[in-house]
Amino acid sequence: MKNNLFHGNFNAAWYTTCFKRLVIPDLIGNPGEYILDSRLHGNDRNKLLSAIMISAIIYLGAQPLGAKTDLVTLPGRESVQLTIYNSADLTLVREQRLLTLKSGINRLQFSWANTLIDPTSLELIPKEHGEKIEVTSLSYPPRIEHAGVWRVNSRIDGKVPVEITYLTSGLSWRAFYLGIISKDEQVMRLEAYVRVTNTSGEDYENASTRLIVGTIHILDEIAALAQRRYPYGTPLPMIIPPSPQRLQGVREFQKGFSVQTKAAMTDAAGGAAPKEIVKEGLSEYFLYTIEGTETIPDGWGKRLPSFVADNIAITNLYKYEEERYGKQVVRFVSFVNDRAHKLGETPIPGGIMRMFRLVDDQNALAYEGQSEFKYIPVNKEAELNLGPANNVVVETTLMDFKTDNFMFDVHKNICGWDEIREFKVEVKNTRSLPVRVEIKRHLPVPAWEMTRSGESGQFEKVDLNTVKFTLSLPAESKQEFRYIATTRHGTRTER
Repeated sequence: MKNNLFHGNFNAAWYTTCFKRLVIPDLIGNPGEYILDSRLHGNDRNKLLSAIMISAIIYLGAQPLGAKTDLVTLPGRESVQLTIYNSADLTLVREQRLLTLKSGINRLQFSWANTLIDPTSLELIPKEHGEKIEVTSLSYPPRIEHAGVWRVNSRIDGKVPVEITYLTSGLSWRAFYLGIISKDEQVMRLEAYVRVTNTSGEDYENASTRLIVGTIHILDEIAALAQRRYPYGTPLPMIIPPSPQRLQGVREFQKGFSVQTKAAMTDAAGGAAPKEIVKEGLSEYFLYTIEGTETIPDGWGKRLPSFVADNIAITNLYKYEEERYGKQVVRFVSFVNDRAHKLGETPIPGGIMRMFRLVDDQNALAYEGQSEFKYIPVNKEAELNLGPANNVVVETTLMDFKTDNFMFDVHKNICGWDEIREFKVEVKNTRSLPVRVEIKRHLPVPAWEMTRSGESGQFEKVDLNTVKFTLSLPAESKQEFRYIATTRHGTRTER
């Protein structure tokens, strides 16, 4: 740190020649290099020397007599672990570092400039010789932004492993999936990935990555805390007493029962050995740990494998509902997250599924569509909307309309009546595979009755004013049916 005292009062040319340098600690213990120009004379030189002496006296007077104090910057990481809580833009970072301590008072400086680290969450814990090492305080000196100083009292000399934990923002993950449907559309292969994105301002090299599924509640946005000029919103020095219990709740939260599953898939670069995904249940949350380590530089995103499952039984269903989808038929593919469907060991994080279908014996693929879905608990069904299907067509036609069964009040005015509508429904399957089609029809009033004719199969009442027809069509075929819906209005609803 180089402090050029009173440099604004002198001619800049004076700095181009011979200098004398006096090195003393600054007010927080940093060795400062004060430039003393040999060509200064008179009042200028006296002012400079007076300022240097005053700084030295203040600093020395603030130190305990006989104290042994060093201010050092923390060494590089030995290892790092990231636990990413995606629902809250929150990541718990656990760094392992090897410190060289001297007997007496050690001052360790930690800077979070240009990062999204929450300085109020910082904690340093010795991993060895804990009975001989005491972290007495973490202070945030005035006039120094984005830096904190730990005061460590050590009764030993030498290297000591420590763990530094803190919360940061800017790390996120997103799940996405690749579904490959068989030629007969009975089963599919499911490949799962996660993409981890780092915009935290910090590079994380060889980091072990853990992903949390579930929603947590926090009171402050970590990014906002990180960008404060001073950690607690004040320029005054703050001393935070050591609190080993601060993150104990988080550590307890990270413990749970462990269920291991093999992820038999290749690395995104191809040819790498399959990674193991360790999955742990944490009450209403779930923790996914990616085997091995990954380097995730700031500003980068990285795709990591999650799991793969083969021969998952699926159901294809084509839906027609004018009030929801308009005049189009929409295709849905569903499966159940259970052991009978080769899944069911863990919940499936929400994400985007892209679906392809095998079309020949050379494993050529045809794109079928994509769908975004929410978190799928164990033993629950997932239904994926693949969008409009042009190869299955439903056409409805109003064939007849009439009114009947009029009722009159005492003034001979109509107060009740029936409306009778006859519809024709044509369903066409132009695919080379059989399909199952579900048709929902809504009635305008809750008082109604229905009769049908043709190849409609059975219909069922879904709710107060909705009925559902379900048809199975062979490949390249069509079916037609009719139904008559009688709705009662006015006082006819009382009959």
